[in-house]
Amino acid sequence: MLTTRHGVRVLAAADLEEFLALANQDPVVNVFAIHRAQTTSLEPRWLGGEMWGRFDGGRLVSACHVAANLVPVQAGPEDAAVFAERALARRRTASTIVGPQDAVRAFWDLVGESWGRPRDERWDQRHLVIDAEPQVAPDPAVRVTARTDLPALYPACVAMYTEEVGVSPETGGGSELYRTRVLQLISRGWSFARFDRGELVFKAEVACATPDAAQIQGVWVPPHRRGEGLAVAGMAAVVSLVRDRISPAVSLYVNEWNAPARRAYERVGFRETTRFATVMF
Repeated sequence: MLTTRHGVRVLAAADLEEFLALANQDPVVNVFAIHRAQTTSLEPRWLGGEMWGRFDGGRLVSACHVAANLVPVQAGPEDAAVFAERALARRRTASTIVGPQDAVRAFWDLVGESWGRPRDERWDQRHLVIDAEPQVAPDPAVRVTARTDLPALYPACVAMYTEEVGVSPETGGGSELYRTRVLQLISRGWSFARFDRGELVFKAEVACATPDAAQIQGVWVPPHRRGEGLAVAGMAAVVSLVRDRISPAVSLYVNEWNAPARRAYERVGFRETTRFATVMF
């Protein structure tokens, strides 16, 4: 049964096929939502939240992942506004709103006053993709990490997260949970790094993946090794490894103001497809 006059309801396992058909209209931009749907079958207990769907004439036309990450899926501004209306009727559970810029803006314009002041707002993030071999030579020293790399890898992950997000993932006793996440990525073969005499000098991870695309996160070079070209050759290696082992298209999104990172990705061969926005609490 539809739960509002706008035709929005919580999706369930029976809606999985229709949801995937919707999200696969743009399988690279929607890789996070597709990955979550495929790994949870849209069951709220596995999602840690809900997937909302908006229907028009009985047809699913847009969706919204509502958990720690709130992510619009194939949602235009009108769809996002409808999801925002539903969100205002409940307590905020999301720590991040992220997705295509227009949808995030339309959602935030309606909920912002009620949801309180965010920790950070990033309204111009470039969504990039590469679906061919990199344009520069990959660094042959970049490899898939192993559990034995954890003593060097984990502090680098904490440093990257803190630099990028502005708060440590260990805040509030979160170290065990974050360490578990890092180990999970290692066990999946989704963690990549280069080590120089035992020191980690480049790293990146796959955040989520489907048979069509993989999304990269956590690209990092320690400050004292920046400017040496490690990120360019390292990302070229990650692209090659991911395309060989996981998915044919590799995506990420980067802040507009991060000119060094944008230059590095451009040299590797990434191209812009759309603009993202992120609101963090």
